[in-house]
Amino acid sequence: MSYVRENIERMKGYTPGFQPEGLDVVKLNTNENPYPPSERVLEAVRGITAEQLRRYPQPLGDKFRIAASGVLGVEPDNIMCTNGGDDLLTIAFRAFCDEKRAVIFPGPTYSLYPVLAHIQDCAAWEVDFDDEELYDNLADANEALTIICNPNAPSGKQIEPAKIGELAERLDGVLLVDEAYADFAEQDCVGLVRELDNVMILRSMSKGYSLAGIRFGYCIASAELIGELLKVKDSYNVDAVAIEAATAAIEDQDYFRSNVMKVVAERQRLTKNLRELGFAVEDSSTNFVLAQISKPSAKDIYEELARRNIFVRYFDLPKLKDKLRVTVGTPEQNDALLGALKDITGNEE
Repeated sequence: MSYVRENIERMKGYTPGFQPEGLDVVKLNTNENPYPPSERVLEAVRGITAEQLRRYPQPLGDKFRIAASGVLGVEPDNIMCTNGGDDLLTIAFRAFCDEKRAVIFPGPTYSLYPVLAHIQDCAAWEVDFDDEELYDNLADANEALTIICNPNAPSGKQIEPAKIGELAERLDGVLLVDEAYADFAEQDCVGLVRELDNVMILRSMSKGYSLAGIRFGYCIASAELIGELLKVKDSYNVDAVAIEAATAAIEDQDYFRSNVMKVVAERQRLTKNLRELGFAVEDSSTNFVLAQISKPSAKDIYEELARRNIFVRYFDLPKLKDKLRVTVGTPEQNDALLGALKDITGNEE
């Protein structure tokens, strides 16, 4: 006898990336930033008082909202703090989707989207990200919630903000732009929020700001849409420590930009070297690259790398079976990966 809802019993839950133990591994499988967070973050965490821990946190994380608004050029009321980007996705599904209101998204993409749809018991439609009629397909479907991961995961491709805006204007429902990787891209969609009331943007502090461990994200949208989403969020969805850490991180823009530049430079070098080893790698606007190869198989390479304590991401899914997603690491980590790949593939740079 099952005690859960039928849709929960039928579904398969989200599978997170493998988290290897120990520090003697080259971990390039879950898109963490290879560099530490700002020293200001560590100072803020060390400065947490017993009183801050005793009390509930500020319900809306206003300290972060004020700091982020200055960086983003929006008002604090245009920002909602969340417990990582996944919390915002959950809020969006709870707010906009049910048995009669569906979600649609281009794929392959973030595998949590269909999981949240199953939990909410709503229909989920996936269209081909590379289809020439992508925008018409999304607009014609015109579902309650449209999600575009931009830059896309796992391909790293980016859609121009103007095209995103044109799509939003054709929709009656909400367009959620998942910009978890926008820190590493040349463009973003923040400006659309000032013009369109049906656009909401997901941002994460995990990638560019090196804070994957504290789980902090935020939404940028019209004040009216934020007001509706606040009805759905948990009462205290971001904790006092996370608010202090995220605020310190976003205030240190010099350190943030320095780290992003280092990642982008390594992304370019990694892409060039992977191509020389025989991989097909498209240009990426994220902190990872998607590398395609036929022989040896991507799965065999993934398994051999793991035996050497080098971890990348392999998806045993249609359109991805011949590809590896590789997080951009430090120069030393990337060199270790490239050296191993040279040995495994037998190709010379």
